[in-house]
Amino acid sequence: MKIGIAQINTTVGDLTGNSQRILSAYKALVADGADLVLFPELAVCGYPPRDLLFKSRFVSDTEDALDAIAQQIGSVPAVIGYVQDRGPCITGRPFYNAAAWCESGEVKTVAHKSLLPSYDVFDEERYFEPAEGPTVYEWQGQKVGITICEDIWTHPDLKTSRRYCNDPVGKLAEQNIDLLLNLSASPWHEGKNEAREPLVQDAAERCGCPAVYCNAVGGNDELIFDGGSLAAHPERGLVAGLAAFREENHVIDLASPAGYVSEQFNLKGNAATQAALVLGLRDYAHKSGFKKALIGLSGGIDSAVVAAIAAEAFGPENVVGIALPSAISSQHSRDDAAALAQNLGIEYHEVAIAETVASAESALGDLFAGRAADVTEENIQARARGLLLMAMSNKFGALLLTTGNKSEISVGYCTLYGDMCGGLAVISDLPKMKVYALARHMNLERELIPVNTIEKAPSAELRPDQKDEDSLPPYPVLDGILRLYVEEGLSRAEIVEKGYDSEIVNDIVRKVDLNEYKRKQAAPGLKTTPLAFGVGRRIPIVQKYVS
Repeated sequence: MKIGIAQINTTVGDLTGNSQRILSAYKALVADGADLVLFPELAVCGYPPRDLLFKSRFVSDTEDALDAIAQQIGSVPAVIGYVQDRGPCITGRPFYNAAAWCESGEVKTVAHKSLLPSYDVFDEERYFEPAEGPTVYEWQGQKVGITICEDIWTHPDLKTSRRYCNDPVGKLAEQNIDLLLNLSASPWHEGKNEAREPLVQDAAERCGCPAVYCNAVGGNDELIFDGGSLAAHPERGLVAGLAAFREENHVIDLASPAGYVSEQFNLKGNAATQAALVLGLRDYAHKSGFKKALIGLSGGIDSAVVAAIAAEAFGPENVVGIALPSAISSQHSRDDAAALAQNLGIEYHEVAIAETVASAESALGDLFAGRAADVTEENIQARARGLLLMAMSNKFGALLLTTGNKSEISVGYCTLYGDMCGGLAVISDLPKMKVYALARHMNLERELIPVNTIEKAPSAELRPDQKDEDSLPPYPVLDGILRLYVEEGLSRAEIVEKGYDSEIVNDIVRKVDLNEYKRKQAAPGLKTTPLAFGVGRRIPIVQKYVS
């Protein structure tokens, strides 16, 4: 059997555009000899639709779009993800996360998702009713099991599997199916792709048949879908692997011993992080209607990495870098910013803020008389930069990118309405040491980011001779504590047991908790770790719990 995998990039709510993408991929794969074509989860409406589902016509419009698609499907079946209205019901949620088997101009059967994730960024129990079990559809004398995303995430080694009493793969194994299909929209984070291949292989072995997994690709808000669709055989192992972080349509011959694995399948490490951020930024901007990016260049490592990602995502001709030196900005920072812009080939300008800062300080002079200068005056500089950058963003219609990393945002080492201004926080889920690693990776072939930018001590340059380590522990220490506290949820005592100094741990945990209000007002950021700040982490701003 030849399975066409349609790894397509959909946009949430773009029913017309998504329908065109589905039909175009279907026709291409049929022309390439596919016997059956598989699409991602919720391909018609895009994933995740979230509360668009509660708009009065959204689900009915999605169903109409699916019906229109089905009418154009020929004798080669297509299995397509969409939302189905349950109709008048007394209990439960109003919709199903569904997959339609379309063939010969009509929908032959509909499968429903059994396991509904409601952790991290997922909230499917808010909208969908679970199926009682997976669907088996008989086609051309073969029994085809249809599952949707989470339905196969039941391996006992996975923490997520402990949330469920139901095992769809086990139920399908009992029915002696001949083929297992999985429609997926599985967002990427570091380590995610390493988990998928053994998961699909395990499903194939348990069911004793080939398993074909079609994943979505592209960015939707903070989520990045990496594709990496694959097929596994119970005896031959991996027989197909599609490219990561880009669209790809490919026909897989399950009977062929040769198989197909793209060179871009299962990217790892810094290469995967770079590809993910470029894809996430490009889609966030282009799907929102932005064609140009604007970045404040400080001469530091964070803005340099963001600029390099933007140059790749937009093309260097569509990126503008702005240096905003103050009266205390160092010459080497200005030189490093200019060198970066030249290396990347982006447009570059300097806009001095000394007069703007002096004007603000003068306006506040009488009110602040008799009070010593402190962080207030430092923040005036940062907010002057935010003011001017937002003005340029408005004037030129360019998306302003914020440049804060996860380490700084965690502890509030950032200025609200200052360097936090912008439409997207590109590296807000990258710890500082990961930013350095990514910068070095970007420089492997040629110097994009000036070596001085990488090697010099990091500084906000809001006061003379300022260094980040004046206010923070060394970044390797800080990142280690933050990983344990923010991502793993350990208490202060448990972190100290790992070998960290108790005074430092107490200070960092206090800063993380105190700065929740800042993060609630931050620009959305691209998710790259198992737990990012954003919709997947819901900590109250006003709370008194001390762990």
